[in-house]
Amino acid sequence: MAILSALLYFLTYHPFWSFPLIILFFCAVGVILFIWRKRGSSGYMLLGGFVVAIFNIFTAHYVNGLFLNAFGTQGTGVIVQEKQTNSTLNDQYVWEYDAVLKTADGRDVKTMFDTMSATTYPLRNAILIPPKGETFVTKYIPGFERNIVIMSDQSLYGQRLLINEDLQPVLKAEAQLAVSPTNPEFLEEYREALQTFIDKHRGESDSPIVSAYKQKLESFGTTKH
Repeated sequence: MAILSALLYFLTYHPFWSFPLIILFFCAVGVILFIWRKRGSSGYMLLGGFVVAIFNIFTAHYVNGLFLNAFGTQGTGVIVQEKQTNSTLNDQYVWEYDAVLKTADGRDVKTMFDTMSATTYPLRNAILIPPKGETFVTKYIPGFERNIVIMSDQSLYGQRLLINEDLQPVLKAEAQLAVSPTNPEFLEEYREALQTFIDKHRGESDSPIVSAYKQKLESFGTTKH
């Protein structure tokens, strides 16, 4: 597992160096097939190597995240330094991060990643980096601990982001109701938004936000238990 983790680390953190190496690997396999007189297969190997090399640039961190989540050991991490680079991604500057991983057996392991190589789970089309200095949950493979996946939904920063996302329909309905408090349509939308939010976060009964919204919903005389 450690060897596979190291390979995925290289493919994820060095996608442009990986590009020619992947093509060379497939070309070598194609030459072997040619020697074995499977000439048709050798041409497909060259094309396949080019496709895989391009695919790796955009999806290596997804594959790495799935692998580490499935087979990794849980630990914690903290970003200790962040630095803006001159590179850009989607018109935003790429940032580099130095972090310290605390393994399950209590060891400290230094690691690093950047905006493009950061691996998070669950897989989303978004780059959710923890704030500097805040502990987050991670998974790694013993034997090659530098390769980590950030478990965003299990970390406090990720949970805050999820709650903020789920709050948006409530805040919208609340703003509508503030404009016209007697509008029955706005009142019903607010009730439904509150109920949806409470149902989704019912297991977080100690959350002050959930408790406050439960009280609001109960004041309307409609709540589910």
